Amino acid sequence: MAINGGQLLAKALAQAGTTDVFTLHGGHLDSFLIACGDEGIRLTDTRHESSAGHAADAYARTTGGLGVCVVTSGPGFTNVYTAIANAYLDRTPVLFVVGAPPLRETETNPLQGGFDQIAAATPVTKWSHRITDPARVPELASLAIRKATTGIPGPVLLEVPIDVMFGEADEDAVRYPSAYGVDVRPAPAATAVSAALDLLQTAQNPAIVIGGGVTFSRAADALVAFAETVDVPVFYPGKSDGAIPASHRLAGGGLLALGTLPALGAPTPDVVLVVGARAGMFTGGRASLFPGAKLIQVDIDASEIGRMHDVAVPVLADCREALLALTAAATDRTWPDWSGWVETATSAKDAHRAGFLDETTQSGKPHPYFAARAIVEACPPDTIFVMDGAEAPSWGEFFVTTETIGGVLRLGYLGCLGVGPGFAIGAHRARPDAPVVIITGDGAAGFHIQEFDTMARHGMPVVTVVFNNAVWGMSIHGQEAVFGDRGVVVSELADSAYEKVAEAFGGYGERVTSTADIADAMKRAFDSGVPACLNLEVDPNVVHPITTMMLGDVTSTNEIVVPYYENIPR
Repeated sequence: MAINGGQLLAKALAQAGTTDVFTLHGGHLDSFLIACGDEGIRLTDTRHESSAGHAADAYARTTGGLGVCVVTSGPGFTNVYTAIANAYLDRTPVLFVVGAPPLRETETNPLQGGFDQIAAATPVTKWSHRITDPARVPELASLAIRKATTGIPGPVLLEVPIDVMFGEADEDAVRYPSAYGVDVRPAPAATAVSAALDLLQTAQNPAIVIGGGVTFSRAADALVAFAETVDVPVFYPGKSDGAIPASHRLAGGGLLALGTLPALGAPTPDVVLVVGARAGMFTGGRASLFPGAKLIQVDIDASEIGRMHDVAVPVLADCREALLALTAAATDRTWPDWSGWVETATSAKDAHRAGFLDETTQSGKPHPYFAARAIVEACPPDTIFVMDGAEAPSWGEFFVTTETIGGVLRLGYLGCLGVGPGFAIGAHRARPDAPVVIITGDGAAGFHIQEFDTMARHGMPVVTVVFNNAVWGMSIHGQEAVFGDRGVVVSELADSAYEKVAEAFGGYGERVTSTADIADAMKRAFDSGVPACLNLEVDPNVVHPITTMMLGDVTSTNEIVVPYYENIPR
């Protein structure tokens, strides 16, 4: 029986367990899109391909599994490129499928062609491949899924030209793989486990620092079991919120909490078990948030071990397998009493409260710190928070917590503003019963504001709170700190009616001008049952501490001051 490439792709994805695909229509895809209904695959179509890619990314982060995004050729591919790069830098397993002009029309200046999509995708994917035969679609889809989800997770891309997508094969000659993924988890060497525990036992102030490796190895339970066995606090400065529930007595908090320890007069950790977290911007950069500490590093990627700092004990393994082995070996040992250190370390996540006691602002508009607190306090306990922007979500970071992986989604290494709507769409598809709240700045809100339409059409009552200060906050505050008023360029915005955009697309909108009104406004937004936008006026003059920290020493005379990175020596 004849079967076309699009049908084969839908069958293959369904056999692999795919239930959701994020897309935007293109004629190159029709044979696949039409076949999805027969295979039980739900399609969520966005208004921009980038949002479809971000949605697939968030779906993977929230479920711990594979996200799938299918977009058309040419501008569809170039539009989704940012999402591919974002997933690549954050090591998120997403399968991107892109269309292409017919193979037989190469070098004919065809519609939406004329450049090599595979060559363009290669630097930002684990693997990219052009399918040239419809009959091979299932086996190559299986290969792509294995590459995305095993070892170092990350995005992969399959290009399916239209004559392959619409072309036919004899189904009797098609090989459907018996399994589309493999559950292979490399375990640690026994000597490495023993050496890690030996070093940990010598610590005065030990800490566990976790990253996205814990999320995608599905190691949350193993992490909590090990932390409880040795009674060591856990910090989660990157993509692993919820791996240890925020309410757990050993939950130390995220990046801001870890960076606060020295300011409290507390010692920094002297032995750190780094599990699935890469050294870099989320660990303090070259300066490190735990300078001088002896490191035990668990990673599935040997090249990450010792990337920026010497590692005393390297453990090359899957995070879950390593934590299980560490726990098994640790139960036979006697551990020091670190309870005093645990209390000190975990108190850092609430230390910010002492630094913000006055709600008064220069403009009289709400102070963003207190506004963020009111927003989070108005949310149900199981809310998924999507953090988009620079200073705005950083205010929210003081208060957002989660009990499960995927409960907080934020910018990663790409620093990609505008991920919020796509992330929220993906999170809602992954957990339809959980409220989803986007905390965003007015700058970031403008990137993909059209996705209110997507949310409305698909019945997604996401609540978006826009911190409206009519400026690009981190940008203008950095310019003022380094250059003074003369340096303020292209960092001012209009006081726009973002809530009216939500209303125009079928949602609920409201402008909020007082911190005291936030709780009631949030309730109205939740109760509306449709996508909602609260346009929250906040003071433009308050500078977030993270901005000051990222600027470094702006008074230095023997350095060139630059934002976000270390100053440049003259």
